[in-house]
Amino acid sequence: MEEKREFIPCALCGSGSFTQFLFCDGFSYVRCTGCTLVQMNPQPVAGDVQRRYREFFGEDYLSYELKNEEAFLELQKLALADAGFDKIEKELMEDKTSAPAVLDIGCATGAMLAFLKARGWQETGVEISPSAEYARQKRELNVKDMPLEECRFPDESFDLALASHLVEHLNNPPAFLREVWRVLRPGARLLLITPNIDGFQARLFASRWRSAIFDHLYLFSGRTLKGMLGKAGFVTEGIYTWGGLAAGTAPAFIKRIADKAAKALGLGDVMLVRARKCPDSCG
Repeated sequence: MEEKREFIPCALCGSGSFTQFLFCDGFSYVRCTGCTLVQMNPQPVAGDVQRRYREFFGEDYLSYELKNEEAFLELQKLALADAGFDKIEKELMEDKTSAPAVLDIGCATGAMLAFLKARGWQETGVEISPSAEYARQKRELNVKDMPLEECRFPDESFDLALASHLVEHLNNPPAFLREVWRVLRPGARLLLITPNIDGFQARLFASRWRSAIFDHLYLFSGRTLKGMLGKAGFVTEGIYTWGGLAAGTAPAFIKRIADKAAKALGLGDVMLVRARKCPDSCG
């Protein structure tokens, strides 16, 4: 079924003034002339986007997730280490009389949730694809199979929220971040992973960049994501990037040099933003 598309204003500043940015196969990205946010325009409507993950991907999507979950989990662990996760976890474990509560939004098959549960966290996941059923049945995890905004979690329910490679898929990232803010306890953190439009690979490959795909409605820089988080009530504590060249695009020794340089300069292909919930909205 053909998806309906619509033109939308800038999701960060509300402007309707754009310049063409990337021309891809069957779709394009524009850049806001005011705040520089890059977004697909026109973009598929929310109902059609959710239908992709719930209906069209099906068992093939679950098979893909299971095949790659170990590699994805190891990358997530490395990213969390860069962002100081061990210190965050230690503080929460020492300060709380009960297990700290983590919310993994877009938790896929639940590999990360299972890892955290084994470390003593009280786990909750959100996943709209068929992977949710696998996480519930095979891993016995607490996973909701609906968008975060429909879960209606009580205010201030969680000590930590994770969202890995999710925010770029959403039609309304600001509304999503406001909901995350609502369900986090004061001072709690959000660790958010997404492709980096300011990274070396994005600059080098442009419309051929591996993250410039039809499923990604937004392509964030550290600046635009920090701005959006601030409007939702978060203070950005750090931005960490990694990935200089994709495997197979250069000899191994060149890739090692590029990876180290990209990480040191903040030009990695992927970034993790660590943000803390302000006691009151910062927007």
